[in-house]
Amino acid sequence: MFQLSDLFIFLAVAIAFALSGYLWFNGYREQGVFTAIWVPSILCFGIYAKVSALLAKRQ
Repeated sequence: MFQLSDLFIFLAVAIAFALSGYLWFNGYREQGVFTAIWVPSILCFGIYAKVSALLAKRQ
């Protein structure tokens, strides 16, 4: 069900989330918010890649 690419997507999301929290709580609020925007973007890219792969496999 989960592939190695899914693990990499989740790892990238976790790293971006942790980095944004680190920046936010250490006083770099603008950089923390900017980095937090990466999380949904990475998730959307992962969903797009997964759906594209499933559709390509189906045809």
